[in-house]
Amino acid sequence: MEKVKVGKIVSTHGIQGEIKILSQFPWKERVFQVGNRLWMDDQNYEIKTYRVHKGYDMVTLDHYHNINEVLFLMKKDVYFDKAELNLTDEEVLDEDLISFEVLTTEGKRGIIKEIFFASPTNKILRIWIEKKEILIPMFSPMVKKIDKEKKEILIEQMKGL
Repeated sequence: MEKVKVGKIVSTHGIQGEIKILSQFPWKERVFQVGNRLWMDDQNYEIKTYRVHKGYDMVTLDHYHNINEVLFLMKKDVYFDKAELNLTDEEVLDEDLISFEVLTTEGKRGIIKEIFFASPTNKILRIWIEKKEILIPMFSPMVKKIDKEKKEILIEQMKGL
């Protein structure tokens, strides 16, 4: 089973064993569902309840009923089974994109060095092409095609880049 990081537990909330997860994962609605299993330290836990509160994903876990029972989970990374995400052909995880080759419409080749958020909704690709670094918004007209099979991204390079 391949696991993908979906967030990090930052604290507890209240005395009923609710945990607060900080997550920027793009498909949270598939992960944080009652009955799904989250992984922390090679142990899985079933989600009993879920809600969003002030930008955090709030979860209670089955068989944990108070704050003292979940304190051992604080500051742990939270993972989910990648196969259960059921990604379509157009959906690609950021960690998978890092291994993709970048091709430009002019025939240049490059690689993705990093993916980061300039804002909560603006994902940026840091690409290295012919000894130059360029930054391209992931959801821009410059990104023409993402081919998961070939592990390639086709971009239209603007003049001056």
